[in-house]
Amino acid sequence: MTGAGGGEVAGRRHGTTPGHASRFTALLLTAAVAAVVTGLLLPPVHPPEIHWDPRLRFAVAAAVFGLAQLARLRFRTATGMVTVTWGEAALIFGLFLVPTGWLPAAVFLGAGFGWLIISLRVDRRPVTELAHIAASMTLAVAAAVLVFQLIAAPAAGLTPAVLVFQLIAAPAAGLTPAVAVAAVAAAATYVLVNAVIGTATLALRRGGPVGGPLLLALRGKLLMFIGNVVVGLSLAALLDHYPLGLILAPPLLWLLQQAYRHRLGVAEERRTWRVLAETTGGLNRLDERGVATAGVRGAADLFGAEQVDVEVIRGDGARHRYRGDRYGGLTDQEMPATDAAALAGTETPRDPATPADPVALTDSETPAGCVALTHPLVVGATTIGRLRVCFPTSARPRARDRDVLGAYGDALAAALHDAATHGELRQLAARASYEAVHDPLTGLINRATLLDRGDQTLRGLERSRPVALLLLDLDHFKEVNNTLGHSAGDELLQRAAGRLRDLTGNGGLLGRLGGDEFALLLTAVPVAEEAAVRAYALRQAREIVARLAVPAEVAGIRISVEASVGVVVAAAGGADMTELLRRADIAMYQAKAGEGSVAFYDGSRDAASTDRLALLAELREALRSDDQLVLELQPAVDLDSGAPTGVEALIRWRHPRRGLLKPAEFIRPVEASEQLGAFTRYVVDKALTVAAQWPGRGLDLPISINLSARSLLDPRLPAEIAESLRRHRIPARRLVLEITETVVISELAVIDEVLATLRAMGVQIAVDDFGTGFSTLTFLTRVPVDELKVDRSFVLRMQDSPEAAAIVRTTVGLARELGLRVVAEGVETAEQRAALVAIGCTAAQGYHFHRPMPADQITAVLETMMRTAGARVPGARTEGAS
Repeated sequence: MTGAGGGEVAGRRHGTTPGHASRFTALLLTAAVAAVVTGLLLPPVHPPEIHWDPRLRFAVAAAVFGLAQLARLRFRTATGMVTVTWGEAALIFGLFLVPTGWLPAAVFLGAGFGWLIISLRVDRRPVTELAHIAASMTLAVAAAVLVFQLIAAPAAGLTPAVLVFQLIAAPAAGLTPAVAVAAVAAAATYVLVNAVIGTATLALRRGGPVGGPLLLALRGKLLMFIGNVVVGLSLAALLDHYPLGLILAPPLLWLLQQAYRHRLGVAEERRTWRVLAETTGGLNRLDERGVATAGVRGAADLFGAEQVDVEVIRGDGARHRYRGDRYGGLTDQEMPATDAAALAGTETPRDPATPADPVALTDSETPAGCVALTHPLVVGATTIGRLRVCFPTSARPRARDRDVLGAYGDALAAALHDAATHGELRQLAARASYEAVHDPLTGLINRATLLDRGDQTLRGLERSRPVALLLLDLDHFKEVNNTLGHSAGDELLQRAAGRLRDLTGNGGLLGRLGGDEFALLLTAVPVAEEAAVRAYALRQAREIVARLAVPAEVAGIRISVEASVGVVVAAAGGADMTELLRRADIAMYQAKAGEGSVAFYDGSRDAASTDRLALLAELREALRSDDQLVLELQPAVDLDSGAPTGVEALIRWRHPRRGLLKPAEFIRPVEASEQLGAFTRYVVDKALTVAAQWPGRGLDLPISINLSARSLLDPRLPAEIAESLRRHRIPARRLVLEITETVVISELAVIDEVLATLRAMGVQIAVDDFGTGFSTLTFLTRVPVDELKVDRSFVLRMQDSPEAAAIVRTTVGLARELGLRVVAEGVETAEQRAALVAIGCTAAQGYHFHRPMPADQITAVLETMMRTAGARVPGARTEGAS
């Protein structure tokens, strides 16, 4: 058997031009026609041993060559599909059947007709390709004839004149050893010329090499070449001695054909599984591009494909395509996103020339002269992408190719899935590593990293080198959170971090300590003297404060951020980061205490600051005792009758070392700590314990408790208050919770939910210090309240300030219009009382009536107030009247 020539592989490498191949085909065709014409013009001479009609012998020779092509066998190699036929056997048989000059014409007609039938039945080849195949085989036969006569004629002792005649016009006279050798040489020439033409055609069409594919093709045909030569010589012997024995040739040739087919199938199967193992082994990569690239090249090697596409669906729905061929070219590009079902291979129509198969599809991007197989890449229920392999029409995919494609596609899908999983793990690890050292909101380094890197930096400097640490805290940040919501607070922190980053550049170590605190370590201080270093650090701090104060829009509102900065200067070897932060924290609180926006660390205040930090630890002990945290209660008075309308509970701390502490001295640290919840529960329990005694004395009065803004952020608060009311057997209407305007106007959902739950329970809500915040009146319609308390600062200045008097008058009128109670705080003189009565205020509290008193005195005072008023305890407050 021999190859069918370069026309057996259709298509070309993308990007090359077919011009050279077309000119090569024209040259072959011209040479073939010349050989045919030359052979036919010379007069034939027929040996006396064969008495067949010349036309019959020519027809038989052409038919034998045609049948030799129809009985072809194909097998796939690394360079493509190789076809082997009975060409050598037909050639040797023809040498003994017709004048050798006729053989080119017989081959041209017979082989051309045979390939025409193949084209019509299988792959619809273009006419130019059929002409190319016929021409290459014709030239191969002409070369074989020339070699045969050059060897056979001298061996027979012919003269030069007879040799020329014998070379063209006569068949072999008989099967002698010399003639047999000449026939073998002719068959070898036929195979070699055919292979050279075929590989040259492939090189012209695809730009690939010639030598490697030529040797591979010759090595694959060696065993079958030997068999074909034996068959050809056997047929020639029968023709020479027993012509009737030729009728036994067809069944014997059919058996040999099956043997060839089995041998080729085994060899191809072995090659396929070997290459499949190699290519799937090459998919063990840890990144998508590496797996997809190996997948493209592996499929190209495995199937000898013209083009291979690997399309990948990524986690975000994006598609990426990797395209290549077996010649090493590779491209990749992003593609429009699509759904997984479409990418699985259902969006393109099936090629009508391909048997029905779930993965056999054509595509609009399939190269001309190719057929595509598409296999969805699926792992479990997840679609990873698809694999598309384009085969040349001359090497159309078979059923086993689909099976191999399925196995290879599953391996590729698993490798891509593993790569994606590994990529996600890498991203998670990188994110975890980043988040371990960075603040997730601002992108600055976090507290732990600042301490670690700061200590490393300090150790790397000369011990006497001056450094400065600036500790920054944003003022009123909690008010922004409570008023505009946490998203606005986050935006404010991000803007502040951005401005600090722009201001410091690479000249310091900047980090976020947590909350609204930032720290900046300055190591490149350009001066050395202590006074100059101090001045430099203070100048940097003031520049930071000025830069942050530039108004910025947050949540649609222009806000100017104020900041307090604590500054500390030390030698690099004089303190570690923890100590520098402690000193800077002391300076920062000095700045917050009203000493300006920037304060320098003063060692003389260190002890006081340390004492403040110890306060929270001492509070835990106070909450466990019964005698440190005590209540003082102050009644509110009806301005008309003098009867009590309610009682406000005020907490005091009888500190064993510090003495009596008022709320202003310890409430703020408590609100900023994790002990706020326990502190709130303690105060509520204390107040309800006192109020539980009043009904037995005929007193049906509500008790008011001030509630911290942060307490309303705890969704557990309503349940805890309900439990305290149940335990003390007090109706919810007798509890009044006083909150500030800042809390009421907040739009946080959790605050609205907590207030709504408390109202639904029957607990009353009062707005304390009304008029001092920055609210509008819309909150009175958004959040239902029961009482407004006029701030003492307005009451004290009523008689001297028309503005203060107007605010009080407006508040009283507003409460009357909305049906709310109103209580004026801080009444100290009879004149203030008279002024309040004059504008219609019905209730007040202050030193003019009663000072705050211990819990064991309040009951007797309330009874006295009731007797003095000449009436029983009114329930008007609890019923909604003032």
